[in-house]
Amino acid sequence: MYRIRFHGRGGQGIRTAASVLGSALFASGREVQDAPRYGAERRGAPMSAHVRAGRSVIVERGAIAQPDLVVVADPTLLAGGVLQGLSAQSVLFLNGSEPADELRTRLACPGRVVTWPGAARELEETTGVAIGALCAGGAARLLGVISRTTLEQALLAEIAGHGSGAAEAGRALGLAGFDALADSAGMVGEGVDDPGAGDAPPDWVRLALDDASLAAPDVFREATSELVQTGLWRTSRPVIDAALCSRCSWVCTTLCPDSAIHAKAGEVPQIDYEHCKGCLVCVLACPPHAIRALPERQPATAGNPR
Repeated sequence: MYRIRFHGRGGQGIRTAASVLGSALFASGREVQDAPRYGAERRGAPMSAHVRAGRSVIVERGAIAQPDLVVVADPTLLAGGVLQGLSAQSVLFLNGSEPADELRTRLACPGRVVTWPGAARELEETTGVAIGALCAGGAARLLGVISRTTLEQALLAEIAGHGSGAAEAGRALGLAGFDALADSAGMVGEGVDDPGAGDAPPDWVRLALDDASLAAPDVFREATSELVQTGLWRTSRPVIDAALCSRCSWVCTTLCPDSAIHAKAGEVPQIDYEHCKGCLVCVLACPPHAIRALPERQPATAGNPR
C-alpha cells in the first residue's frame, strides 16, 4: 500500500493535491482513501492531507503515521514536525531551492530527499490550487504508477470548478512537476499493507464471564438499591400504549439501564415507576413507538399511569 502525506498551508491547495492524486491512483487501478486534516481554519494555517492507495480494500483510517512519501509545499513547515514517521525507505519531496543532499544533512532526514528548485521560483507568483497541482504532479511521478495522461485527466476533473484560468494554470504546473521529476520516477515503493504485521501479539488478560444472574441489571436482587425510590428523580415518565404495543418486550426490558421494565410472555410490559428514573431510553428504542413521554407533573388519567 502507498501512504502519502501532504503538508502545506491553508490556501495552497493541499486538499486539492490529495484529491488529484487519489483520483489518478483510482483511475490507475488502485483502491484509494484521501482525507484532509485541518488545524486552525484560516488562510495560511498549517494543514495536511493523507492518501492511501492499495490493491485491495483499505481498512486503515486516520492520519498516516508511517508515510512512504511526504510532500511539503512550503519549506517553512519543515520545523513543524512534518518529518515525523519517516524511515530509511521514505521519500521527502520539497518545493524548495536548497540542494537535496544539503537539505537531507541539515534535517538529519533518514529517508531520501527530492527537491525541485524551479518550483520555488514559479510559486512565488502562483497561489491556490496551482500549488496543490504541482504537489500532486510531483507525487504522481515519484510513485511511478500513474501515466501523464491519467494525471492530466485527474487535474482537469478536480480543479475544473475553480474557473478556466485556475484550471489551466493547475494543469500546466501539475504536468510541469510530473515532467521535472522524470529521473526520480518510481522512487517511492509500496509499504506493507499492515504496518503492525509481525508484531508480537498483546499479552491479553482473559477474564471469566459472570453468570447472567450476577451480571444482568436487576434492581430487585439482593444488595441493590430496591429501597431507594429513584423514581422521585424523574422529570418525565414513559407511558406504554397497550393498543400499539407489539409485545416485543425483550427490547425495552433489555435496554432499560435499571431493569425497571418487566414483562411476562405475551403480555404488555409493565414499568416499575418506583425505580424508573425517566431516562426515556425505552421511548427511543420502542420499535412500534408504543411508549411516549409525559411530563412528570401532568396529572394522571385513565390512560396515563400515576
